[in-house]
Amino acid sequence: MSKRAACLCLINAPLFRTMTTIQETKELFRRADAVCFDVDSTVIKEEGIDELAIFCGVGDAVREMTLKAMGGSMTFKKALTERLSIIRCSREQVNKLITDHPPQLTPGIKELVDRLHERNIKVFLISGGFRCIVEHVASQLNIPLHHVYANRLKFYFNGEYAGFDESQPTAESGGKGKVISMLKEQNGFKTVVMIGDGATDLEACPPAVSELMQ
Repeated sequence: MSKRAACLCLINAPLFRTMTTIQETKELFRRADAVCFDVDSTVIKEEGIDELAIFCGVGDAVREMTLKAMGGSMTFKKALTERLSIIRCSREQVNKLITDHPPQLTPGIKELVDRLHERNIKVFLISGGFRCIVEHVASQLNIPLHHVYANRLKFYFNGEYAGFDESQPTAESGGKGKVISMLKEQNGFKTVVMIGDGATDLEACPPAVSELMQ
């Protein structure tokens, strides 16, 4: 987990409360119908867009924007657009990044996800990162790809960068909350836990009525 503030949000809990102890947190997981994880600096050690920027030789120019996006000083969509306009990665570069520098799982995350699966708790990955990278992470954790919600890069036929799919909810500020609301409506979930480390994760806390800050 990164050193930035992490949030753990209980969606549609019957009462407002702040989870403060390990025992209470364990009870929260026991009650969950589904658990949703942010990916960058949460499920994996890295920030995917920063790694892509470094790989493409523009790491320093992008890192500051990533920090601003995580802190909430600009809209997520604006930060994403500006960072990608600097990186302008090709399809080949993205594929080579995943092959040469695959994302590294945070210690203990696979055991946690395996335990959730054993308890028949649905697990989702909801990320402002890129689906091509998040799908690789999902495969490592045995999470179905239809449980992945992330941004999609677009490329021209020759493989050059062509932008990103702006219709995805995860491309917008507040998008993770929209995904959670959709999951609840589609699946009838009563208790959904969201775990993440940044401003876009906190935005999912309405409709949450309980959260843990670390």
